[in-house]
Amino acid sequence: MWVPLVGLITDAFFAPKLLVMHLALSAGIATIRFYRFPLTNGPRPYARARAGGHMPDTAAPAATSPYEGHRGRRPSAFGQPLRVLAWLSFIAEVIIIGTGGAVRLTGSGLGCSEWPLCTPESLVPIYEVQGIHGLIEFGNRTMTGVVGLLALAVLLLTLHAIGGRRLVMRAVWFAVGGVVAAVVAYLVTDPFGLPAFGFASGALLLAVLVAAVDSLRLTTRRRDLSALAWIVLAGVMAQAVVGGLAVLSDLNPFIVGFHYTSSLLLVCVTAAYLVRLRESGAPRERVVPKWFAIGSHVTGLALAVTIFFGVLTTGSGPHSGDANVVRDGFDATILAHVHSWPGYVLAALVAVLTVVAWVQRLAPRRWFLVLVLAILVQVGVGIWQAREGLPELLVGIHMVLASLSAAAYTVTVLHLKRPVV
Repeated sequence: MWVPLVGLITDAFFAPKLLVMHLALSAGIATIRFYRFPLTNGPRPYARARAGGHMPDTAAPAATSPYEGHRGRRPSAFGQPLRVLAWLSFIAEVIIIGTGGAVRLTGSGLGCSEWPLCTPESLVPIYEVQGIHGLIEFGNRTMTGVVGLLALAVLLLTLHAIGGRRLVMRAVWFAVGGVVAAVVAYLVTDPFGLPAFGFASGALLLAVLVAAVDSLRLTTRRRDLSALAWIVLAGVMAQAVVGGLAVLSDLNPFIVGFHYTSSLLLVCVTAAYLVRLRESGAPRERVVPKWFAIGSHVTGLALAVTIFFGVLTTGSGPHSGDANVVRDGFDATILAHVHSWPGYVLAALVAVLTVVAWVQRLAPRRWFLVLVLAILVQVGVGIWQAREGLPELLVGIHMVLASLSAAAYTVTVLHLKRPVV
C-alpha cells in the first residue's frame, strides 16, 4: 500500500532528510513532502502543514519600515505596566484639580502657613493648631507627591521601552546630579536668610530640564512619547514650586489662577500621551477635510478663551481660598457674563462640528460626540452654579469638568490625523 508521508522539518539539514527518505522507502511510502519554517517567536504554522497547506521553502522578506504591520496600533515594546501607569497618571492629574479646588473652596489655602513645611516647626499639620484646614491643604500636597511619582514611573518605563537601559541610566545620573545641586543651593542660600527651599527646588527643576534635552537629543524613535513624559514630570515639579509661591504670596489670585491653568494643561498632556501610546508613531496624515480641521482648531481657541475668563471670574469671586483674603479689582458679576459668551460660542461650534462629522461619517465623529456631551454638561453646570449663587460643590465640579472638557478636546484633535501605515 502506497500512502503519502508529510514530513515536518524545521530548518532541516540535508542529512536528516536523507535518513527520512531511506526509512520511507524501506516502508514502501511513495510520497514525501518537506516543509521548512523559519524559527520565530510567534506561533508556528503547524496546523496548516497538517491540513495539507503548502508552505514554500523560502522566507518572506523582512519589513523595511519600522511601522510596517502596525497599521496605527500600539507597538509591542510598550507593555501593560506602562499603559496602566499612564492611565493612573492621567487620573491623578484630574484628582489633584479636585483636591486643589477643595483647598480653595473650603478656605484652606493657608491651612499650611509655610512651604514646603506646613508650619515653621513641622512638615505635617498640627490638628490642634490648624484644624481641618491644615489637613485639607496637606492632603493636596501629599497628592502632589503621588502625581510626581506616577510621572516619574511613566517616564522611566517610556525611556526603557524606546532606548533601553542606556537612556534610563543617563536620566538617573542627571537626577543624582540634580539632588547634589539642590543640596548645595540650600546650603549656600540658607545662611543668608534667602528662600533656601525655593533655590533647591529650582536646581532640581533645572536638572530635569537639562536631562530632558539630553534624552530627546539621544532618542531616535518615539520622541513624541519621550517629550510628553518629560513635560509631565517637569510640569509637576514646576507646579509644586508655583503652589509654594501661592502660599508665600498670601494666595495672589494671578498665581493661584496660573496654578490651576497649569494643572489643566498637564491633564491635556497626559491625555495626549495616552492617545499617542496606542499609535505606532508613524508619520500622520489628516483624515478630515482641511476646512473641518481649521474649524476644530478655531473651536480650541474658543475653549482657551472660555477657560481664561473662567479663571479670572473664579479669582474675582467669593472663593479666595481663605476667609481673611478679600478679592478686589475685577467685578465678578461682569466677568461671569463675559465668561459665558465664549462658552456659548464654544458649545455652538462643537455642536456644528459634531453634526457635520456624523453626516459625513468622518473618522473622529465618536470623539466629537464625547466632546459635545462634555461641553454641554459643563455649560449646564456653569449656568446652575451662577443661578444658585456659586455654591462650593458646584464650583468644584465645574473646575474638574473644565479639565475633562479640555482633555476631551485634546483627544478629539489628535484623532483628526492618523498614522499613514
